[in-house]
Amino acid sequence: MSELNEPQVWTLMGVFGASIFAMMGLVTGTFTRVLRAELAGLRGDLAGEIGGLRGEVNGLRGEMNARFERVDAQFARVDTRLDHLDRDVQALTRKVFDRPE
Repeated sequence: MSELNEPQVWTLMGVFGASIFAMMGLVTGTFTRVLRAELAGLRGDLAGEIGGLRGEVNGLRGEMNARFERVDAQFARVDTRLDHLDRDVQALTRKVFDRPE
């Protein structure tokens, strides 16, 4: 039976320890590389989705602005008509109640 002080035993222990550390380094490096690649792909997908969402929001913004402008144009006509209506009601009120102002 061999003892722990023989050179072959210490050599085998050193080779085994070095191979374990090398395997840990290889696995860690591979895992890091794969994780970075997946995160880069996820970042690209997310940027594409955000770009699509920005396009939809800009389209919605344009549609809403067009509708607001149309409503604003309608209210501009309503304000003009209401101004005439106010003037007409005041004239009728003066005529009915005979109060010159």
